[in-house]
Amino acid sequence: MAQHQDIDFIFREWPYQPGVISARLTRAHDGREVLQMRIEMGLLQMEVTGRPDGAHPGGMETYLDQLKTQIGRETAEEPATLTDEQCFEIDREFLQFYHRRICCLALREFDRAVADADHTLALMDFVAAHSPNEDWTLSHERYRPFVHFHRTQAQALAVLEKAGAEAAIEEIQKGTEEMRQIFVRMEAEDQFDQDELVNQLRELTESLRKEYHVGRTLGEQLADAVAAEEYERAASLRDEIALRHIPRKRPE
Repeated sequence: MAQHQDIDFIFREWPYQPGVISARLTRAHDGREVLQMRIEMGLLQMEVTGRPDGAHPGGMETYLDQLKTQIGRETAEEPATLTDEQCFEIDREFLQFYHRRICCLALREFDRAVADADHTLALMDFVAAHSPNEDWTLSHERYRPFVHFHRTQAQALAVLEKAGAEAAIEEIQKGTEEMRQIFVRMEAEDQFDQDELVNQLRELTESLRKEYHVGRTLGEQLADAVAAEEYERAASLRDEIALRHIPRKRPE
């Protein structure tokens, strides 16, 4: 029997903290970067790209990619229905990407969190199109606002680091409106204004306004100008917004 296979030393140096997402980026023995998450009775180790468990289902990067290849050939008139085994594998992938997404958020790896949220939303879309029954669809759709909240939060904070607070606020506003559309599709629009996640996005917006002294954003000013039929001012604001999105040249 091989010696020294226990991981007690990891638990001693990295104690579990209830209610806290404890995550870290480290190097595996071969030098590749991996993400670790401390859980109550152990730890999870995940790859930072592709599928978190490092598997390549059917030679593909993710199980969603494999499903798209397998099922993507059917006609719109007769969409394929997922089997029990496929449903099980989809849920495995949902859980893996959830764990990595919350770790990336905790570590401020915002671009990675956005990418993982996008994958999960795409997986939800696939479920909705090929689900074996409505109950299974709804068991996933009920998490769509939560995933979209994570995506909006991560995208805004990524933009904050790259383009500043005003651009970050506009990302939150865009994401909040997209979340409203999710509530409309779920026939729950009356719950939107009281939703905890929506209110957290509003609080983040006000926090950024206060901390970075941001008044009306260019997007908000443009909406005001259009509403007031101030078309010359609106055109000028559109030009200013367009210029802001042109990548700056690096100094030579």
